[in-house]
Amino acid sequence: MRLILLGAPGAGKGTQANFIKEKYNIPQISTGDMLRAAIKAGTEMGLAAKKVMDAGQLVSDDIIIGLVKERLKEADCANGYLFDGFPRTIAQADAMKDAGVKVDYVLEISVPDESIIERMDGRRCHPGSGRVYHVKFNPPKVDNKDDVTGEELVQRDDDKAETVKKRLDVYHNQTEVLLAYYNNWAQSGDPVAPKYRKIEGVGAVEAIRDSAFAALSN
Repeated sequence: MRLILLGAPGAGKGTQANFIKEKYNIPQISTGDMLRAAIKAGTEMGLAAKKVMDAGQLVSDDIIIGLVKERLKEADCANGYLFDGFPRTIAQADAMKDAGVKVDYVLEISVPDESIIERMDGRRCHPGSGRVYHVKFNPPKVDNKDDVTGEELVQRDDDKAETVKKRLDVYHNQTEVLLAYYNNWAQSGDPVAPKYRKIEGVGAVEAIRDSAFAALSN
């Protein structure tokens, strides 16, 4: 199972990625993790990436694709892999295609913006333990207090509505074009094109999981 997971920030990709990883016994490949690992290991690509990042610039698609190809040679990718947060742009998708990185499925998790904002803006967490609550869907027993310690809960800056709206704007402007890119490729008749599947990401986590598994089995 070689898979790209697409969807807006807050659509639940991380949760579903965990289910898919376990079912198919494949690693989740995130470019952030790859960059950190390559820099730590001091590989040629890692050193090139570090130089760019130290200068406060964005790592080029060439370096990212080089890291991806390096990563896919590792033993844990024998059964396949799941790309999370990559590709983000048409240029990266083209570079992946040109590099011959094989993908079986592109799975889109579709969630309306207002649902994502409600989901993220209502999150509260306990800094000491990482326990997460939601003011509407999973409230603490006592308003804004951790169930275990009774300490104050906090809202992370990343979860605030204005921040979420900005992240969604970036997604719509830069990454959403990939939905049409992969959909059109899937319908082109190209024998190496991945299958494109879309599921709704609203509702019970288990129901979404079942939809994902069903989509990836046909």
